[in-house]
Amino acid sequence: MKNFLLPVMLAGLMLKLHAQTTIERDPEIEQMVKEVSADSLKSYITSLVALGTRSTLSTNNDAMRGIGAARSWVLSKFNQFAQQSGGRLTAYIDTFTYQPDGKRINRPILMGNVIATLKGTDPNDNRVFLISGHLDNMRSNVMDSTGDAPGANDDGSGTSAVIECARVMSKHSFPATVIFISVSGEEQGLLGAYHNAEKSKKENLNIEAVLNNDIMGSNNSSETNIINNTQVRVFSEGLPFYELDKNAKSIRQFGVENDGKARQLARYVKEIGERYVDNLQVMMIYRNDRFLRGGDHTPYVENGYAAVRITEMNENYYHQHQDVRMQDSIQYGDLLRFMDFEYLRKNAGMNLANLANLAKAPTMPQNVKVDVRNLTNNTHLSWTAPLSGRVKGYYILVRETTSAFWQKKIFTQQTDVTLPYSKDNYFFAVQSVNETGNESLPVVPLAGR
Repeated sequence: MKNFLLPVMLAGLMLKLHAQTTIERDPEIEQMVKEVSADSLKSYITSLVALGTRSTLSTNNDAMRGIGAARSWVLSKFNQFAQQSGGRLTAYIDTFTYQPDGKRINRPILMGNVIATLKGTDPNDNRVFLISGHLDNMRSNVMDSTGDAPGANDDGSGTSAVIECARVMSKHSFPATVIFISVSGEEQGLLGAYHNAEKSKKENLNIEAVLNNDIMGSNNSSETNIINNTQVRVFSEGLPFYELDKNAKSIRQFGVENDGKARQLARYVKEIGERYVDNLQVMMIYRNDRFLRGGDHTPYVENGYAAVRITEMNENYYHQHQDVRMQDSIQYGDLLRFMDFEYLRKNAGMNLANLANLAKAPTMPQNVKVDVRNLTNNTHLSWTAPLSGRVKGYYILVRETTSAFWQKKIFTQQTDVTLPYSKDNYFFAVQSVNETGNESLPVVPLAGR
């Protein structure tokens, strides 16, 4: 077995010499991000707000009001974009009936998720990358299905980001498949997301990443009155919910409790988002979600998929789950006027950059191992080529055990390397990369002999 210590050390030196240079952007992705429009996002949310209410319990039979009208409108937008896709984008409403549950469903209701699929061009690449937002909203009383509820930010913002990403990306082709989904039933208990996550699991859909967007378009907070449109949060679980009992021993043994699939995705979202969107800092939050609340990424996490939640930096609780009213000189209600569409443009562009970079990248390297046969102050890593995609080489990611982010990114064209860093003191991962610089998700090595 050859030793590639010297080439990798030289690569590390070159990394230091170029540490202050700007990371190059893929021109195609850069142009797509520029096409994301604040005006388009505003028009989508204006149309959604005009439907009066989008409560999951509202009418399915009115063409101008309620959840049924909302689903039909989103489907019409997806079908409009399909005309510019060369047959790659198709859309439909996945309907199912939900029975009364004694909680937030008081009668049998017809549910529906609006799904658009941008089919990948590589028949050997079965990866799927999914972006979601929820179509439904609520008043102060979650069972109120008739009163007006604008839902501009919660979650008109997430739904509009999904629609805008579909508009821009449908004009391009990618090796992997991208799914754009607007789900129903979030406010009633994440019902639409659970339906799709469980269905995807049964169908063995290879979903590698889920970007769930919920409440991402307003820039100010209640109580503290902080205004901030330069930061966005990405929530990710640490210890994996899925089959934790089977993996707990190895997680504890190797100290990788901060390296689950969701946390790796969050690091990726931060790096790629900040690469392509100016004046936006992606803040990693080490929680699956906020206190006392949940989001549509959770059903995917519970089914073993890498999923994160993307949310504005400072939430305003006067404008969430509130009837529109003036009380004690405070305007309540999720109204259009409280949106920051330039901020929403940046957050939607961050989503698009990640989806495009993932869908263009080769698949992940296979059989990534760290050699633990001997006690050494070097670290020997090995892997095999990805299953599909044109590979220029690989990035070896390195960070100290206390670091939240990858600190070094070393390029190599080898699949068997020795690094001058102790495996006791650092964490490692490996990514595949192609000629246009699109990286796969990172793979943390397993112990090998």
